[in-house]
Amino acid sequence: YTMSNSGVWNVDVAAAAAAATVSPAPPASPPEDGPRQPRTINMNLLGETLLEVEPAVRVLFVYNCNPLATMPEQQRVRRGLERDDLFTVVFDPVRTDTARYADLLLPATTFLEHHELVKGYGAMVFHQAPPVIEPVGEARPNYQVFAELCDRLDLTRPGDPEGAAALTAALLAPAPRLRAELARDGIASPDCGAAPIQFRDVFPRTRDQKIDLVPEALDREAPEGLYAYRELQVSAAFPLALISPASSRTISSTLGELHRKLVPVELHPEDAARRGLGEGDPVRVWNERGEVRTALRLNPDLAPGVALLHKGLWSHNTRSGTTANALVPDSLTDLGAGACFNDARVEVERDSLAAGAPGNADAPGDAGDRSAAGEKGAVRKAAVTSREGPADA
Repeated sequence: YTMSNSGVWNVDVAAAAAAATVSPAPPASPPEDGPRQPRTINMNLLGETLLEVEPAVRVLFVYNCNPLATMPEQQRVRRGLERDDLFTVVFDPVRTDTARYADLLLPATTFLEHHELVKGYGAMVFHQAPPVIEPVGEARPNYQVFAELCDRLDLTRPGDPEGAAALTAALLAPAPRLRAELARDGIASPDCGAAPIQFRDVFPRTRDQKIDLVPEALDREAPEGLYAYRELQVSAAFPLALISPASSRTISSTLGELHRKLVPVELHPEDAARRGLGEGDPVRVWNERGEVRTALRLNPDLAPGVALLHKGLWSHNTRSGTTANALVPDSLTDLGAGACFNDARVEVERDSLAAGAPGNADAPGDAGDRSAAGEKGAVRKAAVTSREGPADA
């Protein structure tokens, strides 16, 4: 519908997998209870899924994700991870906040330790990157771990590509030019060139090659139409709109283990003065879903009525061990069923529990060694109230 570059590469993972696979013969007789159908669950509803969905989820396998730091309704997600009857596997190169609730930790390789075939994010370039070091310890790449799981669960099908070379060949089979350029140079450009000019070199894939601002299919999908306006219901108890933009320190929550200082919530000076608050004061940001205890930073560039707390924070970045996601509802967008991260309304007040606590968010040692203490096992019950722990994230 628009000039997105996501479809510019002739690489289709699902099609490649299907083309490389020889379908096995059907079983002589189906299982007595009929074929088992997998469930598709929206990860934005992880808290609800772990606590309420039936039949209950018994095994959670987490990879390429830190859901305790990134999903809405953070405290519901935390309670779900605390279930004694949930077996959680976290496959990650870093001991994230989510990993503290894992029953089993599997070390994953970083991009320096495995073969990668990756599309540029924004840039019109396709990379084939070999590893520069051997995997550290017992770390394994995604494709090796999931191939092993398929083998052990008897899910491997005849013809399934196995290993980096076979997977690369299957993915690039419909794109011989791309395959040749990657083999020669390690990088490749799309058919339209590395720096295409819109409407001269490349066009939308619509029938008339024009950008469609009201595509019929999308307009039908949205319950009230694509451009319907909904009046936001604002409670007098929570007058501030909470926004959680990205920071320069993390990519979502990735690299959050490297930033260990207290991260403040930001308010316009007028909003702070109205609440009797000043720069560096310990504050409580709260609503009916939860709270975040941190320090205050005055930001005259913010619009009055707005509170800002960056996304991607870890438990060691606040005094409470909670982040902005503890204040965010798990309601979904009417189009695409995405998360509504900026639909949170909050209030900010002085943190009475932090009397005498350092207020300077940049003070050496202030939260610089904080980590979540919540883990499965003996300290599990203290997960919500205590956030002191070893600096080993």
